[in-house]
Amino acid sequence: MTNTVYIIGHRNPDTDSVVAATAYARLKHLLGKNEYVAARAGHLAPQTEYIFKRFKVEPPLYIPDLLPKTAYYMNDKYVSVDQDVSLWKAVDKMVSTNAAVLPIVNVDGTYQGLLNYNAFALNSYKLLNPKRGDIFLASLHLIEKTLNATPIVEFDPDDYFNCTIMIGDDDVGTFRELLNEHKNENIIVITGDREDLQRECIEAGVRAIIITRDYIVRKELRELARQKHVSILTGHDTTATTAMLIEYSSPVIAMADKAIKPVHADDTVQKIRPLLAQSPSRCLPVVDDNYKVIGIISESDLLHEANIQVVLVDHNEPQQAVEGIEHYVIQEIIDHHRINTFATRYPIMLINKPVGSTSTIIANMYRENRVSIPKDIAAILLCGILSDTLILQSATTTEYDIYTAEYLSNLTDLDIKELGNDIIRSGSHIGGRSAHDVIHQDMKDYTEGKIKYTVSQIEVDSTDEIMERKKEFLDELEQERQNGSKLFNALLVTDITKLSSVMFIASDEKFEQLLTFPEEAEHIYYMKDVVSRKKQLIPLLSELVEQVAQ
Repeated sequence: MTNTVYIIGHRNPDTDSVVAATAYARLKHLLGKNEYVAARAGHLAPQTEYIFKRFKVEPPLYIPDLLPKTAYYMNDKYVSVDQDVSLWKAVDKMVSTNAAVLPIVNVDGTYQGLLNYNAFALNSYKLLNPKRGDIFLASLHLIEKTLNATPIVEFDPDDYFNCTIMIGDDDVGTFRELLNEHKNENIIVITGDREDLQRECIEAGVRAIIITRDYIVRKELRELARQKHVSILTGHDTTATTAMLIEYSSPVIAMADKAIKPVHADDTVQKIRPLLAQSPSRCLPVVDDNYKVIGIISESDLLHEANIQVVLVDHNEPQQAVEGIEHYVIQEIIDHHRINTFATRYPIMLINKPVGSTSTIIANMYRENRVSIPKDIAAILLCGILSDTLILQSATTTEYDIYTAEYLSNLTDLDIKELGNDIIRSGSHIGGRSAHDVIHQDMKDYTEGKIKYTVSQIEVDSTDEIMERKKEFLDELEQERQNGSKLFNALLVTDITKLSSVMFIASDEKFEQLLTFPEEAEHIYYMKDVVSRKKQLIPLLSELVEQVAQ
């Protein structure tokens, strides 16, 4: 059963990607589908952070990867037992709930050990083995619970002690000798309607007497027991049945398999597989950071679908998706880029429209579902559109984007030009930021056959500062190219005041020789009227990549 569906954009998410995930998750919630969670596969860019702070919207959950983890497969519908419960009650709970294992916890829920049938069988053998010693851990309270016995005279019922069981069915003389042999031990005597043996036990100061079959204890003996500090319990069963059951009144923790260590919810499946194989029951308890039990994981659980699924927004290419996406069911894809999607195991809803922003699509999905757009969501959707279309001036801008932006502006009373300038300026400053941060702020990976490359983009109100630091940026691009074995790594620096760009590139020599754009400086090219990576730059670069591949 699916517990969570993450709505998530591409790696190194831009404003449109983060806004789309947030707004679509809110729409799902308004439609009564609370299992949907907005997520992001990278840190917020300065522009995105500014928008979410300005409109007081909680950013999506940060998920660095979706590699299979214990939490995605574990069963959280488990039963546990307190460490002070008797073994008898614990086993009864295992049988009644059909549980393969039973985590044993402290009063605060922290893991103490595991009861499984293997541990139970081994400890049962120890109990029934006639060669063992008769000493085992118990308390009068647990004995009462196990036997359904009633205390007649009782002292310190909750204290644990190592007790020795004796059956009172001998003649008095023989029994007296047996008592003397164990005079320094905590003795519990099981006997029936034998007043002589009852008196002998009380005089000897045993820890407790269990009277079977509801036999009545004389008042004189009860008073004597109080004087001698001897507890008396009365039970319903025969002596033989009582003797068998009493040894299962040990606290379950005494019978637990303490060698079984728990795994954590964020442990990878790869890490826990060998641990599961070593577990006798092929099951392990799962704990949180405070060592509290939160579930059970078994080998069979790993054969089922994970308890998470995903919705992809603002991308449909495997190399741009969060790491590990291939392990999960994709429910939907909502995007406005070229279609280069991966295969899915099941039919899905795929919405791909040739518009300037995924936020445009999401805004109109509210209208299609006849759901009013909350004002804060309308505000960030407007920001998403203006950011991805360079305030509706990019070549990717459509009439649909313009109409949707005007509609959202009307709902929020926000001026399109003024808001657009605010958000573009918020992301255009590179002062104090490293070349690595700027390049990775909005980096996208592309694949053409066997050739891979990346193109990053940043909008600025002047290219002067970045040109002054050109060596730093070119060195960073080259380092990234070598680390990723890419044909080239490029950075498109778009001047929002001139609606043109410069492209920094670190490339294989044979590819850069194909570039015919005006050269501003070594490895830096002027791109007149080019502001859209998706619609203008990538098609040009793709044609050149094809020539290299031939």
